[in-house]
Amino acid sequence: MLQKREKVLLLRTFQGRTLRIVREHYLRPSVPCNSPLCPQPAACRNDGKLLSSDVTHYVIPDWKIVQDYLEILEFPELKGIIFMQTACQAVQHQRGRRQYNKLRNLLKDARHDCILFANEFQQYCYLPRERGESLEKWQTRSIYNAAVWYYHHCQDRMPIVMVTEDEEAIQQYGSETEGVFVISFKNYLDNFWLDLKAAHELYDSILQSRRERENESQESHGKEYPEHLPLEVLEAGIKSGRYIQGVLNVNKHRAQIEAFVRLQGASSKDSGLVSDILIHGMKARNRSIHGDVVVVELLPKNEWKGRTAALCENDSDDKASGESPSEPMPTGRVVGILQKNWRDYVVTFPSKEEVQSQGKNAQKILVTPWDYRIPKIRISTQQAEALQDFRVVVRIDSWESTSVYPNGHFVRVLGRIGDLEGEIATILVENSISVVPFSEAQMCEMPVNTPENPWKVNPEEERERRDLRKTHLVFSIDPKGCEDVDDTLSVRTLNNGNLELGVHIADVTHFVAPNSYIDIEARTRATTYYLADRRYDMLPSILSADLCSLLGGVDRYAVSVMWELDKTSYEIKKVWYGRTIIRSAYKLFYEAAQELLNGNVNIVDDIPELRDLDEKSRQAKLEELVWAIGKLTDIARHVRAKRDGCGALELEGVEVRIQLDDKKNIHDLIPKQPLEVHETVAECMILANHWVAKEIWESFPHQALLRQHPPPHQEFFSELRECAKAKGFIIDTRSNKTLADSLDNANDPNDPIVNRLLRYMATQAMSNALYFSTGSCAEEEFHHYGLALDKYTHFTSPIRRYSDIIVHRLLMAAISKDKKMEIKENLFSNKDLEELCRHINNRNRAAQHAQKQSTELFQCMYFKDKDPETEERCISDGVIYSIRTNGVLVFIPRFGIKGAAYLKNKDGLVISCGPDSRSEWKSGSLQRFQNKITSTTTEGESVTFHLFDHVTVRISVQASRCHSDTISLEIISNKPYMIPDTELVHQSSLLLKSDLVKEVTRSVEEAQLAQEVKVNIIQEDYQKYCQTKGRSLYILLEEIRDLALLDVSNSYEI
Repeated sequence: MLQKREKVLLLRTFQGRTLRIVREHYLRPSVPCNSPLCPQPAACRNDGKLLSSDVTHYVIPDWKIVQDYLEILEFPELKGIIFMQTACQAVQHQRGRRQYNKLRNLLKDARHDCILFANEFQQYCYLPRERGESLEKWQTRSIYNAAVWYYHHCQDRMPIVMVTEDEEAIQQYGSETEGVFVISFKNYLDNFWLDLKAAHELYDSILQSRRERENESQESHGKEYPEHLPLEVLEAGIKSGRYIQGVLNVNKHRAQIEAFVRLQGASSKDSGLVSDILIHGMKARNRSIHGDVVVVELLPKNEWKGRTAALCENDSDDKASGESPSEPMPTGRVVGILQKNWRDYVVTFPSKEEVQSQGKNAQKILVTPWDYRIPKIRISTQQAEALQDFRVVVRIDSWESTSVYPNGHFVRVLGRIGDLEGEIATILVENSISVVPFSEAQMCEMPVNTPENPWKVNPEEERERRDLRKTHLVFSIDPKGCEDVDDTLSVRTLNNGNLELGVHIADVTHFVAPNSYIDIEARTRATTYYLADRRYDMLPSILSADLCSLLGGVDRYAVSVMWELDKTSYEIKKVWYGRTIIRSAYKLFYEAAQELLNGNVNIVDDIPELRDLDEKSRQAKLEELVWAIGKLTDIARHVRAKRDGCGALELEGVEVRIQLDDKKNIHDLIPKQPLEVHETVAECMILANHWVAKEIWESFPHQALLRQHPPPHQEFFSELRECAKAKGFIIDTRSNKTLADSLDNANDPNDPIVNRLLRYMATQAMSNALYFSTGSCAEEEFHHYGLALDKYTHFTSPIRRYSDIIVHRLLMAAISKDKKMEIKENLFSNKDLEELCRHINNRNRAAQHAQKQSTELFQCMYFKDKDPETEERCISDGVIYSIRTNGVLVFIPRFGIKGAAYLKNKDGLVISCGPDSRSEWKSGSLQRFQNKITSTTTEGESVTFHLFDHVTVRISVQASRCHSDTISLEIISNKPYMIPDTELVHQSSLLLKSDLVKEVTRSVEEAQLAQEVKVNIIQEDYQKYCQTKGRSLYILLEEIRDLALLDVSNSYEI
């Protein structure tokens, strides 16, 4: 029975007028399919030309492919082509009679294996165009829908390949339907017709012609994007609530499709929206670039879209939203840009073949940015061929509405692709990190400390400061090889029987005067940047590694906080702040301190300060040190318990140390193991930060620098709650207290990894911890959610954080009691401090991103030289911690790696595990549930992967010419990895035995000492840039929980 519809056509006349035509449109339950695989040939009335029966697949070209590449589709070698009616009509209406007649003749020609399918008359294929949907998108959607119907009509017996140039369609439909593959035309030719050179040459020729046409169009009046609205219109719209202001955040895994606008300022309070706004597609993004402050107009609710839940090629473990992937979310389009946050971009020139395809004399070249989130940039150069093997810096100059891509210019060459120094330079540029040498003017402000002219304590300072050198046992506990020791501890019994706990911090502000050259430079850098194998200091090494480093056995200036504690309850009786002189007795590393805490006195040989003493003196000093470490740990446990009672969170972050051999090749990746002494030091630092925060706020309520950690949005916790439910745990996220208690109770006695992953998910759901000025927000917003403290700041690391320098100046002003008015005069106003906090927050994010990217670089370097098929270290145990529509996310405890593992490959095959549990790829389908995913083959075999299942994975590196290499994970067995006997001792001891950690650390030191002898060039570089390098290759911030909370990326990268 026929179904009557109306079809509206909008046709453009030769005069440029738009003509609206309404036609009756009748739908039929069956139309000729012309396939030999048709189950009902009589019903379909297949009485015409049939497709060949000896093809391996059918090809369905998208409308744009038919328009632009019809000449290639005419090659007789290409068989099994199905031209959809939608594509044919697009040619008729947009390419004219000549092209349309050419297509009709091709369909009639019996020598060509192709047919026409009237998808728009087939009742189940026809799709009405949705309101607001562009004609192009509707055409592609219709063709894909018809391809899916055709595949099922043929009883799923013949794979279908839909070829398109629409990247969004490839992303959206590529793995949506089992048996229907959506790929680019070039990809199709490369994979199916690699030897058909004539087709490839014709493709390149057509592509070049198209590019030239596009250039001509752009140089004339053709509009690619709508014009941005005038500033006064944008501001009025924001004020009235019609438009919304925010920062554009592009999803690097789906950069062509997904971007989000995070609400900013008044928009976040007045719009009533609780989530970000989705910007779907490049047209809706309207020439805005990642990081720009944009103005957005919300689309009607019926046009809202949801996130995609499928894994992508460059997918990883980054923060995902808690919302269901299919659930529509507020969606909008960019109508204007308030602030363009363009920066230097690292790009790669096209390869030699790509350059040739653009024409030998082409000066305008499209370069590909290293950052997936940045669109290709057009630059004019004649050096394209010479620079194709290098990482290059470019800048964007403009992006006109008539141009598909932004225009830019060449700045400088960084280094060769794949070269370590070039890749490190890329990471620095991408995060806007400048590592220029400290200037002569800055170095002239520095004190001198040489053998000929050693630095000494100034007699005047001796009178002004409290001298602790003879009265207090002061010592530091840091990572092995740490040079910038900015904190030390002390504990002693007072005459009244109470205890005195002291935290002593390097007095950096004594050497860094406000608004001096070095102060301005430190403010600009804002932080020390730690990379996997090096660091770039905020302050010159004469301070960071010498006079402001609280090394053992030398006199140093400090700023101290000392508490008198009740001898039994450890309750704080009173607190003292002030400038001091200290002499640290011991420079301990964490592992040695932990051994002393455990009662293992054999570690004494690793403590240089005790090594050369006679037995009696050594024993006495050892007992004194062991008592102090034990007492500090007791106090820290009490302080921690008090914070736990208020809801302090124990969160999970995976830290990895890179171990090099003597030739600077990566020998191993070692996850850092938490020790109780880490907690002891961290708790003392948190206590000092908290009390200093209270002191400076009381003295300067409107211009104190504090650190806030707002409560996270509850919807971000949904994935955590669902994952915990899969293991029978209930996570209560109503407050930090209930969350902390729930995480403590979510322990699987058979698998400790479960709790680590749940804590990791809780970390990912957190908001950023940020610096702020107390005059810019209400007191109830000061709270630090993660640490469960009403006021918190950073005071304990002024060597490497400029925020701490500001806090030291505030503290000195607070305790000066009007003695030194000039101290107060140098403090920032609320407005200036607010601006400074924004800058420091920005630089902290850059430091974290650079640290993460450099670690990933070394991870890739570690595995790149290893054959994943034969190297035992490339096979490891993994734990599934998230389910996606076409795969899972896996955590590898052995190396601290998180990444994506596909259960469906690019060929549409799904994973299958035989009786021996080994995996292989077979035809089949995937079915995703909340906490599991099932792979079923066409033969009826099925395997199910649950959340927190242990699987065996193969680790390899996915190389990329234009972007960073990435770790690729492949599940090779659905069973846990059984470690071979040869590796068992090595791996288990490496991860679980603290007494062997020191052996690994010692081997690192030996390798580096050998390296220092051989690699003189690198040492010269460090001197040139006035940077320092610690012996420990990977020194992370010693405060582990945020001292704090590691800021996590706000981007919605799934």
